[in-house]
Amino acid sequence: MGNADTGRDSRISLEHTRTGLSAETLRHAFLDNLFYVQGRFMEVATPNDLYQALAYTLRDRILHRWMRTVQTYKQTDCRTVCYLSAEYLPGPHLGNNLLNLGILDQAREALSSLGLDLDAILDQEEEPGLGNGGLGRLAACYMDSLATLEIPAIGYGIRYEYGIFDQAIQDGWQVETSDTWLHYGNPWEVRRPHIYFDVKIGGHTENYHDEQGRFRVRWLAGDGFRGVAYDTPITGYGVDTVNLLRLWSAEAPESFDFQAFNQGDYVGAVMRKVRSETVSKVLYPNDEGEGGKRLRLIQQYFFVSCSLQDMLRIFLDSGRPLSEFSDKFAAQLNDTHPTIAVAELMRLLVDEQRMDWDAAWAVARRTFAYTNHTLLPEALEKWPLPLFQSVLPRHLEIVHEINRRFLDEMRVRFPFDQDRLYRLSIIDEHGPRHVRMAHLACVGSTAINGVAALHTRLLGETVLKDFHDVWPEKFQNKTNGVTPRRFMLLSNPGLAALLTETIGAGWVRDLSRLRDLEHHADDAGFRQRWRAVKLDRKRQLAGFIDRRLGIQVDPHSLFDIQVKRIHEYKRQHLNLLHVVSLYNRLKRNPGLDIASRSFIFGASRHRGIGWPN
Repeated sequence: MGNADTGRDSRISLEHTRTGLSAETLRHAFLDNLFYVQGRFMEVATPNDLYQALAYTLRDRILHRWMRTVQTYKQTDCRTVCYLSAEYLPGPHLGNNLLNLGILDQAREALSSLGLDLDAILDQEEEPGLGNGGLGRLAACYMDSLATLEIPAIGYGIRYEYGIFDQAIQDGWQVETSDTWLHYGNPWEVRRPHIYFDVKIGGHTENYHDEQGRFRVRWLAGDGFRGVAYDTPITGYGVDTVNLLRLWSAEAPESFDFQAFNQGDYVGAVMRKVRSETVSKVLYPNDEGEGGKRLRLIQQYFFVSCSLQDMLRIFLDSGRPLSEFSDKFAAQLNDTHPTIAVAELMRLLVDEQRMDWDAAWAVARRTFAYTNHTLLPEALEKWPLPLFQSVLPRHLEIVHEINRRFLDEMRVRFPFDQDRLYRLSIIDEHGPRHVRMAHLACVGSTAINGVAALHTRLLGETVLKDFHDVWPEKFQNKTNGVTPRRFMLLSNPGLAALLTETIGAGWVRDLSRLRDLEHHADDAGFRQRWRAVKLDRKRQLAGFIDRRLGIQVDPHSLFDIQVKRIHEYKRQHLNLLHVVSLYNRLKRNPGLDIASRSFIFGASRHRGIGWPN
């Protein structure tokens, strides 16, 4: 594109245009990407074209930092956190990346000079359909914090083509439609077709002796597919470090059966491709039926196997002995969804890398740590043995061997306590037999934590008490927090500006600094400004509710808000009982002096929960 098309100053070098942060440089880069990447010019650009052009402008700057970060990590051979999670809920990337790079104001100025509104462009971004709720948001917050603290990290998960669902309310009931978040593409990801791994399922195993006469097991799979890597850079706030979120997309090793096509089987020619892609098609398939349960288990194994194979690939390139694997990688299991990783790493080390069992088990236990998310025994994940065996026959053998050795140790420690052994066993023997994934995580990890100090303590007193009795030193709290960048600086700039003006900017990276606000508790001027900021945001929310629902809410009332997926144990029941209780009190005593209150619920009904919304 010539200078006449963009007004581009020929003195600005390509490198500067790709990496510069000034408003003028961002303006030139935006116009370049609009023309060369989107194939559009300003007069015909759609809102999505404008979003994509700005996203690619940001991505250029992020990739520059990302490549330097990767080079630094490779040169220093540092230990890396590998966060294994079936969900990530990062939220829109554009605003967060502008904030982390420190160029929110420059971007606004650059777009304003072109007659464009940054906020309107930010609204064009689709929410990544990679998570469902708190567990996925926790994973995203950890990735943000790890990059901000400049700790080497890779997040591993699944690149779901469709999110959980889009929601509409018709006649008081929830109606679900597909969440096609990738419909217009995803400018933040980089496909890595050369980074792929084959994943096996089903079939059977057979025993043999290797050339040294050692007992071995061979897994003869019944089916398989391929996981291909898609990389998304994760920026840190105010630093040059950019970490990696690597998500796996399922594909068939060969997408087209030419022989079947030539024989007239036109549907069969592409069926393997369709069947393989189902694995990463939908976040949380309906698992009420046997088919849904099977797909959920396959999904969990799929991303865990790809991730561990990737970690081994990286490690083996270093030339270090496998006994040092845990010195290179620390793998955090975000809930029980990735717990099959314990058995999969044992399979890879023992079956594929020919390690001795005891040496492999020492490596595995040093590698993994487990984050628990629930105190409800019924919510701890379990898999029926027949289903587990049909999908992962070799892994069931490995789980049985882990359990046998573990229970042998426990018999020595608790020789006359058979009930304790039943409670500790990885295999639930009561009624139909199940694999208890939380137990596998506890046995195969070096550390166990909840998401808050109280939660971690209660784990040791309730659902994981028996494991706490055995290994109290394993229970090490890691408090779950939320990033103040997205949820303060980005979502509430008025409050963030007031905080920074009052106590300085240090709170953005250290929330303990918010205690400095206590010194201003008696400052009438500060309190007045605080109330003004809050009222402004409440007015914005009231306006949104009016536009969407046609309901007028008084912004001067107390907003009592609960946003959570509707589920039996999510406490909407208790909140509604509270509403009814207040209503009955007012009916009995109309002159009761209580604050005007607006109850606001935001929720979705999860599949399988048959309640109206």
